[in-house]
Amino acid sequence: MIDIKGKTILVTGAARGIGKLMAIELSKYGVNLILVSRDKAHTAQVEDIVRSNGSTAVSFGCDLGSREDVEKLIKDLSAYSIDIIYNNAGIQVTYRPDVFDTTWEDYEKSFRVNTIAPMMICYSILPSMLEKGFGRIVNTSSGICNEPEQGPYSASKAGLDKTTSDLVKLTSGKDVLIYLTDPGWCRTDLGGPMAPNDPSSAVVGCLAPAFTSEGPSGSIVHAQDYAGLTLEEAVAKLESVK
Repeated sequence: MIDIKGKTILVTGAARGIGKLMAIELSKYGVNLILVSRDKAHTAQVEDIVRSNGSTAVSFGCDLGSREDVEKLIKDLSAYSIDIIYNNAGIQVTYRPDVFDTTWEDYEKSFRVNTIAPMMICYSILPSMLEKGFGRIVNTSSGICNEPEQGPYSASKAGLDKTTSDLVKLTSGKDVLIYLTDPGWCRTDLGGPMAPNDPSSAVVGCLAPAFTSEGPSGSIVHAQDYAGLTLEEAVAKLESVK
């Protein structure tokens, strides 16, 4: 398990749900957090908690569905040497009981936020990770399948899976590891109130990849498989996977 003290960590979707919980947990390790949400005022409370835990925090507002906003965010982030990325933010546009009512806009919105925005962030930061020889990227995927009612969401996450795993080819010989995480069905604003899992159950499994000292880079970590473990136990379990 690596020491992340002093590392600069980007967390998108940091205002609520699993992203908020991850940011708070990370702040216990003496890190520098960059918090991203739709409106930077939404992470004001998280900033206070982060600082009370002994870490630093700065917030940016960004609509990840807006190309203009994402390009501005990337320009702003260029001022920081980012070591770890948690691309946690995502949207579930709609659930369409009549699958054949699925619209063009459903797909466009889903891909903008769930695929294009996180990959643009990766493309902008990964080169500096490769140059300095260290980096961790953790992109949030989904285990949803066989539900055509959620076709745009599932497709956008599948696109993220493919493009994320392909990046591993660029990291050979570097201490740069790339993972996908599947939080499981959690009671968040996205997952809804009927989900079986509390968001806190996914935190350790979603955090663990960035703390690993070795692969399996490019794989999907199913967070619920790590529920109930300490972070140290989760990292050890993940590092034992071949």
